[in-house]
Amino acid sequence: MAALIDAINVKRKMLFELDNVPYACLDSDISSPTARGGQTLVRLKMRNLLTSAVFEKTFKAQDKFKEPDLVLVPASYLYSDGEGSHFLDQESFETLTLTEKMVGNALDFLIEGALLQLHMYNGNPIGLQLPIFVELDVTRTEPGVRGDTSSGSVTKSATLETGLEIKVPLFIKEGEKVKVTTETGEFSGRA
Repeated sequence: MAALIDAINVKRKMLFELDNVPYACLDSDISSPTARGGQTLVRLKMRNLLTSAVFEKTFKAQDKFKEPDLVLVPASYLYSDGEGSHFLDQESFETLTLTEKMVGNALDFLIEGALLQLHMYNGNPIGLQLPIFVELDVTRTEPGVRGDTSSGSVTKSATLETGLEIKVPLFIKEGEKVKVTTETGEFSGRA
């Protein structure tokens, strides 16, 4: 039997199961009563990992959740087509397919062969977890012009090999590899 988690112990980024659906906690707020006999309530902002819907719900502190049968599997990105995006499970060497909705904007950071983690729920892929940083080649950017920094503009647009457009410092040139934060899609440094 899966371990039970009290609602009051659910913290940000924790995973739990409610009504046979896996959720990720985005935020939790505990409100203690001021009156005697009042119940402590826990307000959770949570994301449904199957539909990606985000909503808030209030629970009693002693409500219990199951730990989801959620496994992270190492995989590499193969390609995308009309059916979805295809990944190679690095343990079983099985090809797993995720729909466009499951992948979301992750294709902005994925090149062929990129390693990542797939979320498997009850043996089926339901989503993916990108690494914190990815390294991508700059395919197009304007050359930095000396004196541009005096105008206060110290960044310029650059298009990466995946088609993602980001702001980079003036010294970055075409053909260079840059490190990009997957959470925000921002330049993080040279690779």
